[in-house]
Amino acid sequence: MSIIETIAGFHDELTAIRRDIHAHPELGFEEVRTSDLVAERLASWGIAVHREVGGTGLVGVLRKGNGTRSIGLRADMDALPIHEATGLDHASQTKGVMHACGHDGHTTMQLGAARYLAEHGNFNGTVNFIFQPAEEGLGGAQAMLKDGLLSRFPCDSVFGMHNRPGLEVGKFAIRPGAMMAGGAFFDITITGRGAHGARPEECVDAVLAAASITTALQSIVARNVKPSDTAVLSVTCLEAGAAYNVIPDKAVLRGTARAFRRETMQLMEDNMRRLATSIAEGFGATAEVDFRFLFAPLVNNADETQAYADAAAALVGEANVERNGPAVMGSEDFSFMLEACAGAYINIGNGPSAPVHNDRYDFNDAALPLGAAILAQLVETKLSPDPL
Repeated sequence: MSIIETIAGFHDELTAIRRDIHAHPELGFEEVRTSDLVAERLASWGIAVHREVGGTGLVGVLRKGNGTRSIGLRADMDALPIHEATGLDHASQTKGVMHACGHDGHTTMQLGAARYLAEHGNFNGTVNFIFQPAEEGLGGAQAMLKDGLLSRFPCDSVFGMHNRPGLEVGKFAIRPGAMMAGGAFFDITITGRGAHGARPEECVDAVLAAASITTALQSIVARNVKPSDTAVLSVTCLEAGAAYNVIPDKAVLRGTARAFRRETMQLMEDNMRRLATSIAEGFGATAEVDFRFLFAPLVNNADETQAYADAAAALVGEANVERNGPAVMGSEDFSFMLEACAGAYINIGNGPSAPVHNDRYDFNDAALPLGAAILAQLVETKLSPDPL
């Protein structure tokens, strides 16, 4: 019986797990119930469980044979602060929190792989099942790494996966090199001097300075970033004042910056600080810049990308694997694990669903056996008892 056929035999159980996690979402570093559920399942299959790795994270360790090779599989567990509007029977029971990015599915697929490998896996070595908290901008990957993830659970390579709405179920997409952008959030606080709206000569207009800075920031990508690079800088919020006839003394700009290289991210930060402070000073105001680098660019190792794509092709056929898929400006903190260890990240089709981070999104349960199977296939290939 093939891997996919074996896992399909407990598809109903995986669906029940996924929907239970979906109905009980938890925000980053609050994944206590989810972590308990994962730990209980892993232990029931004879997998050693290590709790509180990077907060609410955990690692399951499965060893077979006497091989010294090891592989890490990573799934994220956290939800988003979004009020669910799907109306599904398994919809979130926690007001204002939902699994709008499919981490419930990622966790469940990895549990499916863990069960298969514990009960049927043909490999020689160690599999580290990494269940990560707080992927959604709160630094969960970095917390696990800081807590000694790769020194306590050594991995020759690490692999992650994310669902992609719009990509058919049964299809996979990956690319070598940069696949997802690094990301930062920024706040720029401009302080001037307030005044009556009818007496502007008495003010230092923070709003005018903020508007000028907003416009000038667009020159960074247009005039500082090489045309051969790709970058995005978006001001997404301008907050100032509360009355029609009062010029406020303070304005705040917020937004995000994205790029595929760390050097480009640094260039954007440096130029943002230069422009904001100098323009504010030109108006007689001051500007403070808080630029928070939250996600490194996600860069796939070429060899591990090929191994992942080969595992997908063995599962669903070469025609269903896009080996040079698109690079996207979204970010993913698995990137920090890939900076610390060779590995790769793949997209699995979620079908014609709502987009992620949308209040009507739901993970497609039809993808569960496929995601579990590709992880199991990858382990059996990378840790083959009879390596070439």
